[in-house]
Amino acid sequence: MSYERKNTTPVADIPLPESYEKFHLPDIRFQHHPAGSASATPVVLVVLDRPKAKNAFTPDMAYSLITAFGVLSRDKRVRCIVLTGSDMKTNRTFCAGADLDIGFPVGRDTRTNHRDSGGSVSLAIHRCHKPVVAAMNGSGVGVGITMTLPADVRVASNKGKYGFVFSRRGLVMEACSSYFLPRLVGRSAAVYLTTTGSALPASHKMLAPLFAEIVDPDQVLPVSLKIAEDIAANTSPVSTRVMKDMLYSGPDSPEEAHLLESSLLFQRFQNRDLQEGIASFKEKRAPNFQGTMEEDGPVEWPWWDTRIVERANEAEKAKL
Repeated sequence: MSYERKNTTPVADIPLPESYEKFHLPDIRFQHHPAGSASATPVVLVVLDRPKAKNAFTPDMAYSLITAFGVLSRDKRVRCIVLTGSDMKTNRTFCAGADLDIGFPVGRDTRTNHRDSGGSVSLAIHRCHKPVVAAMNGSGVGVGITMTLPADVRVASNKGKYGFVFSRRGLVMEACSSYFLPRLVGRSAAVYLTTTGSALPASHKMLAPLFAEIVDPDQVLPVSLKIAEDIAANTSPVSTRVMKDMLYSGPDSPEEAHLLESSLLFQRFQNRDLQEGIASFKEKRAPNFQGTMEEDGPVEWPWWDTRIVERANEAEKAKL
């Protein structure tokens, strides 16, 4: 099954492939875990696949990532996603940022209707119903690090360098990083990272909060897969998704948080995942969570405004 960028089929209407390894999209590829499995596995790898260009980000790659995370999000067979780079032999580069040879095509865009493709990728990862582990098996700069910020877990190479290099290119933050970065590392570190634009080792104190693990290059993927296996086998997809939303889209005061948490908690009291979680704990066995956001998510989800970009696009179209 192959979907080229020119295909305009909405992501929600793309049929789920029997095998992701046979589902072809430009500039990326899929891999089952274990590789070669005939059908979708609980852990699926999404691999940036432009090794000769150091996996530099392109419009085609953006389209493919948006499509990939949209399709994987609704596949009940998939429990966790690992995002990594194709440079697995040398493990030098996860993603070199935007492909500067292609440049920054804007077509007929204006300052009001332009939509950053990196931001669209970040939103697709952030909205994905499955936990995402970013296995950064080499250096990542620009969009090569900002698109990993919405991931749930990041594992970095101790030989790689990572940088928000926009000030050194005459650009500004993108891929929703002005939202995610200060929430992950704190505002002081975020200002330092964006002001200097330096590419730093993963162990640098200003980057440290970003990474769950910093390991030898050849261990980035194995460690990431081990984390993904644990998430896929032992956590409720609904619980992990809703708690991520509580953290990023929660209330501004303890009192409001109390009201939201109480409502969401009450709904989980009556959910099949709680029954399975308790039973598996008592029986000392691995859980078999079957809940999905579509069938078991909160009644009031999403409780925040998710259509602001869509409404802005509609307003621009109305001007034409």
